[in-house]
Amino acid sequence: MEKEHIAVGLDIGTTKIVAMIGRKNEYGKLEILGVGKSKSLGVARGVVNNITQTIHSIQQAIFEAENNSGYKIKDVVVGIAGQHIRSIQHSDYISRANAEEVIGGKDIDLLINQVHKLAMLPGEEIIHVLPQEFKIDGQSDIKEPIGMYGGRLESSFHVVVGQASSIRNVGRCIQSSGIELSGLTLEPLASADAVLSQEEKEAGVALIDIGGGTTDLAIFKDGIIRHTAVIPFGGNVITDDIKEGCSIIEKQAELLKVKFGSAWPGENKDNEIVSIPGLRGREPKEISLKNLSKIIHARVVEIIEQVFAEIKAYGHEDPRKKLIAGIVLTGGGSQLKHIKQLVEYITGMDTRIGYPNEHLAGNSDEEISSPLYATAVGLVMNSLENKTQSAVKFETKVVPEKVTFKTEQVFEPIKLPEDTKAEEVVAENELEIQLPVAPMKPESTETKIRRSFFDKYVDKIKEFLDNAE
Repeated sequence: MEKEHIAVGLDIGTTKIVAMIGRKNEYGKLEILGVGKSKSLGVARGVVNNITQTIHSIQQAIFEAENNSGYKIKDVVVGIAGQHIRSIQHSDYISRANAEEVIGGKDIDLLINQVHKLAMLPGEEIIHVLPQEFKIDGQSDIKEPIGMYGGRLESSFHVVVGQASSIRNVGRCIQSSGIELSGLTLEPLASADAVLSQEEKEAGVALIDIGGGTTDLAIFKDGIIRHTAVIPFGGNVITDDIKEGCSIIEKQAELLKVKFGSAWPGENKDNEIVSIPGLRGREPKEISLKNLSKIIHARVVEIIEQVFAEIKAYGHEDPRKKLIAGIVLTGGGSQLKHIKQLVEYITGMDTRIGYPNEHLAGNSDEEISSPLYATAVGLVMNSLENKTQSAVKFETKVVPEKVTFKTEQVFEPIKLPEDTKAEEVVAENELEIQLPVAPMKPESTETKIRRSFFDKYVDKIKEFLDNAE
């Protein structure tokens, strides 16, 4: 029988940390076994700035997910974002010694490794190399070169670059939380997996993930990732503006934004007022909803305009690069009232809110279907894709069932060898049978090629952390 694959995703955000455990059901849909959520302390704009607090928040989320699911988490796939992430377009080629030989996975690896040697700014490292179209001996628009013949193999790449120290800090937090880091995924790519359809990716679509500290952008065209960007503003700057503009505390500002906030100020009448309790016996404060909407509107317009500038930089106005499917909004910030209409008004592009429920099993909790959990769902999906790895890397430890027989019989003591471990001794009147673990299938060449390019980087981080100890 095929071994069950259990995947764990960890979304380390600026406002919340989510640990999610899932597996595929018999219909190929994602069944969520457990979710743990904790307030994110020690993370600012997607970057860890306090190791101790981040470790505590991760442990809280992991503990809650374990309790809800009954599974013991061993390792996780983590999403990376933050203001230090940037992307570049690069083209490279290799000349093959024997053009009569079929192009294989080794040739692709050689080309990708060549891109990894690109000179970067001090402190920066290449963390993701995504091949786009290939060219063989001048023949362009080849999506799958394996199995073809040719002497010169060329490709354009989408290269994601980030601060090495920021990513190593994330690795340190995970290792110190008592779990292993098994994979890294760029957060906008994880969100895209969760909320976009293949048709949208083919037609051309911009995914905007509005988080607490950052707004992530991923642009797809012809089924290929074309552009990624991280804008260092999110829902938290809106909350800060409300706090300053209305002279109230952060907790009250966040509640006001969630319950009464709107990105479109025209709909509120001047006489619509909400009363906020005063601090320590002070008089309650009355806030006009029209003013609240004006504050939110000004900041949301600024965020959307920055994202739209990135969409223009990709070349959206070029007819060949046109994004026919428009914009998909996801993340916690997409739940703001009337934000869809505002985005359509500013960009002139069709917009919808992206929910991860398309990939979830029918019996999933309604809360998990929220755009808030899009990245976490995408991370679980990402780790489930690589089945051969999930048996070792992504799979949580399943506690084997104990089969216990109670008898009146008294067993004679057995003399054990001196080096026998304590766990190996079977308790009196109890016979414990551990279910056998299925052997791991060897990894095929095709699977190796499909393996995430992050694997190499994860190994590099692990090596760095081990040497640092």
